Order: sequence, then C-alpha cells, then structure tokens
Amino acid sequence: MLVHICCSVDSHYFLQKLQKEYPKEKLVGFFYDPNIHPYSEYYLRLLDVKRSCKMLGIELIEGVYDVQNWLEVVRGLEHEPEKGSRCSVCFDRRFEVSAKKASELGENSFTSTLLTSPKKSLKQLQIAGEALGKKYGISFIAPDYRKSSGTQEQNILAKKDILYRQNYCGCLFGLNIQRKQQEKLVDELFMPISQQIQPDSIEERIEMYEKRWRLEETNRPYRIIKQRFLNWRMTMGWLKVRKVMTPVHFLPYSHIKNEYSRGKIEYNIDEIYYLNRDEVRFITLDTYNTLAHTNYQNVTELIFAPPSFADEVALRATLGVTAYDLSAIMVVDKIPTEKIELRCQSRIFSDVKELLITL
Repeated sequence: MLVHICCSVDSHYFLQKLQKEYPKEKLVGFFYDPNIHPYSEYYLRLLDVKRSCKMLGIELIEGVYDVQNWLEVVRGLEHEPEKGSRCSVCFDRRFEVSAKKASELGENSFTSTLLTSPKKSLKQLQIAGEALGKKYGISFIAPDYRKSSGTQEQNILAKKDILYRQNYCGCLFGLNIQRKQQEKLVDELFMPISQQIQPDSIEERIEMYEKRWRLEETNRPYRIIKQRFLNWRMTMGWLKVRKVMTPVHFLPYSHIKNEYSRGKIEYNIDEIYYLNRDEVRFITLDTYNTLAHTNYQNVTELIFAPPSFADEVALRATLGVTAYDLSAIMVVDKIPTEKIELRCQSRIFSDVKELLITL
C-alpha cells in the first residue's frame, strides 16, 4: 500500500494504525507536497517525516517538489478559504500523483495521512481519492482514525515522540489568510537580504532539528523546551545624508516609534553618537569591527554578510545597551555631520520558540 504523507504529526499516528489494521501489507511512504511554501518549510517537514518513518521501519519515497505546476493548478483560487475549492484542487493534484506513483510501483491500493488531519474534510478527501483510484485501477483506502478519541491519541503520540508541529497547513495562500485573521506578521515568507538566520524562523528550526537528528544518531539525550521571548523582524531600513542614500547596517532590535525620522547628530559619548530625536544612535564600522572582532572593509560588505544574530545581540550589550533597550543602533562607514533622514520599519512582538537542550 502506498501512503501519501503530508507531515509527521499526521503520518506518525496514521501509519501505526495502518500497521495494526493491515499487518500483511508492506507500507511505502510517499512524501509529495509541492503546496508547502516556502521550500525551507517543506524541507523541515520532510526531515521530520524521514525521522518518523525511520522509527517505524517504513520505506519513504520523496516526490518532486514541482511547486510551479502546483501554482498553475490552483491559479484563480488564491483567496478561497480553508476546505474550499483550492483545497479540493490541491487534494486532487496530490492524490493523482500519488495514485499514479502507486500504479507505477505495482501497488494495489493507496491512501493518505491527510485523512487524519483535523483541519481537513474526510468526505472531501474520500471523494477525491476514490475517483482517482478508479482512474488508475487501484483501491483508495479511507479509514477514519479520528473517531473514538483518535485525534487526542494522535496529539499524545506526537508529544511523546517529540515531532515537529507546524503551525499552518502549508500553502502560501492559506498562510496569508490565517496570519491575517490572527493579526500576525507573515514572517515565514521573507528573509533578510543578509541571509542572517532570525530567531524562531524556519531556518533556525531546521538548524535545531538537524542537530536533534545528529544527537539521536549518537544516542545523546536531549530535551526540546519552549521559551517565550521578545522577537524582532525588520522589513525595511535606509539612511539618507543630504538626500543621498548612504549604506547603513541596523543592529537587531533597532526600532523607532513612527518608522521615519530626521535630524542631526547632537553629541557623542565615547564611540556612540546620538541623533537629536527618536533615541537613534550611530557607531562607525571601525567601532563595530573592534567590538565584534571582525574585519569588514565597508558597511555594504557587512550588510550582505553579517555575523550571527546572537553575536550582534551580544554586540549591543557591549555598547552598554540594556536587554530592554529597543533604540535603533546604526552602523555607518563614517559619522554623518549633516542633516540626515532615516527609515526603520521593524516589528517587535511577543513570541514562542523551541530550544534544544543537550543533557
């Protein structure tokens, strides 16, 4: 039996139920989810599915991440709600590829872990699966493992085996709609031009779960805990000196009230220079290099290849900035002596992230 897999939380429980109900069937997992966006999130979910299948002794095949084809299939349905027409088309696409793969492998049946997702319509999935099963001459198996406290058992198992729990279905359209309803920043869909890994970003989770994989390979004990913290994202920033755009690098947690400010440097205390409004501060690249033990030749180089986020937060502390100080701190090649304008478009928000603790 070929089992289309969407994510580890759904598949881990679903596969174990199938193993008990169909003990004579050889189960083959098939991870085909081009709807998942961005690719980093796709990779993270695949990583955890690989771990789950390894734990259960199930062969796993990865499908093609043909996201462009998927986008063409759902064109015009971008604003459909969850469980609407876009989801039906998405299921049809993934089920058809899965049914075709099952037929190519000589399997006589196929199913999908989407059937156990509480966010999906069981009837909607069953109709799509049965229609495609007929097309390819194989059976579609549609067990209802949600009933009789199945969803609760699934959650208990996911917690017990420390599975990665994503917080959105997968596609960028559903993500945008969900975050808008939650009045939250859609930070999954952007990354700084510097490629610096941001706190609680998908990229940070990938680093953590890859480390978890290495720890398990060597049988080293660990715990994953949750931490509530003050998060920060910057979406745009620039500096103009006498209306001429000037290279500038913003340190993490830089923030100003109205996003835009203008004025002149009023005074300095040692190596820190203060604007005459909005708590804005400047340091030179030379000062940055000295404190960070780096050797950047110019600010443009720093913008595109900065140290880690944690290193830059530590650098703020060396400037005498307290942990609760959200003043904008800007790095420039030389301190401007003329009138300046600046924009610092950033968000400060309460957030929760996971931390991997090696025991």
